[in-house]
Amino acid sequence: MNAKSIRLWNTKNKNDEWWSSFVTAPIAILFTYAVVDIRWLTPNLITLLSFVTAIISALFIIAGGSTNFIIAAILIHLSHVFDCMDGQVARYRQTPTASGSYFDRVTDQIQVAIWFCAVGYAAYLQSSSVLPVFLSFIGVAFYSLRGYVKYVAINVEMSRDHRYLEKMAQRRLVENSGNVAGLGFSFSDNARWFLSEQRKLLEFDEGVFIFMLSLALVLNQLMPMLWLFAASQLFYGLFRSWQRGQQIDRNQQTPIDK
Repeated sequence: MNAKSIRLWNTKNKNDEWWSSFVTAPIAILFTYAVVDIRWLTPNLITLLSFVTAIISALFIIAGGSTNFIIAAILIHLSHVFDCMDGQVARYRQTPTASGSYFDRVTDQIQVAIWFCAVGYAAYLQSSSVLPVFLSFIGVAFYSLRGYVKYVAINVEMSRDHRYLEKMAQRRLVENSGNVAGLGFSFSDNARWFLSEQRKLLEFDEGVFIFMLSLALVLNQLMPMLWLFAASQLFYGLFRSWQRGQQIDRNQQTPIDK
């Protein structure tokens, strides 16, 4: 273990999504170790590479067939590794930018839509039924709703309290402060961290999608995955909408600190 390895590990997002936390993000650190000193390889270029890889994986899904599905699953994971790398490189070089964060999140949203639309089409070709197309549409629509209500809530809160984002950022810093596992920690510390991370499986966010989408492609079982995707996003889209409305209502009853 050298200083570069420790510094790179500290670039790992403390609140990564489920599959990212202990699979794709650690793999990304290994890739980042090899390329972080290549100055022309910028974080934005890595974001673009992730997006292009995602599009290529979707083309393999549309092409159909067990071999193409396996290749697509590998490319989906590679795309997600690149998606972890861009932030790691920016934090290691201490060059994060607001525009880089913006394009990273926008391409993430587009990639999810592309992947599940491609799977819906591939399942349609297998079954000659429009049901998988409908399921993918429901899943993508309500996954987008989860993000939409978040930003609607921020807009509403900011109209009431101009320091709302500042307070949220401070709270996030406290929540994400300090490592609890990884390099330099004991086996028992890492085991406890790993077990605690498994609760994130039920959040059905992008990190979970990477796993369940790839598994469905490798097993060539697209319909069960589409049902799970549609049902989980329908639930979370409606639940988050209600939850954020309740939070806004509670915040309105709390005096604003000047």
